[in-house]
Formats: sequence, structure tokens, C-alpha cells
Amino acid sequence: MNNPFRSVRVFVRETWDELLKCTWPTWTELRDSTIVVVVAAAILGLFTSISDFSLNQVVFLFTDWVS
Repeated sequence: MNNPFRSVRVFVRETWDELLKCTWPTWTELRDSTIVVVVAAAILGLFTSISDFSLNQVVFLFTDWVS
């Protein structure tokens, strides 16, 4: 019977080895990327809000014409 802790130990060791091969961003790159994501999310939120408001007004306009 295989020892389950051995496979876990092998998995953790291989994962650690792979993480050591990674190139991690510098603090400047991390900050700049975070700013880009926050600005993009704000722009997308603004676009979604304006689109929702506009379509809501169009639907109200059409329902007022019908009734």
C-alpha cells in the first residue's frame, strides 16, 4: 500500500520547485498593474451604468407611447 503522505510531500516539493522558477513582478510593476485594473474596472462600471440608465429610459419612453 502506498503511503499517502509521500505523495503529498512530493507534490509540495514539486510545487515549491516550480514557484522558485517563476519571475515575480517588482513592486513598481505590481502597483502599475493594479492601477490599470482599477481604472479599467471603473471605466467598465461607468459604461455599464450609463448603458443601463439609457436603455431604461428608452424602455420607459416606448411604454409611455404604447399606453
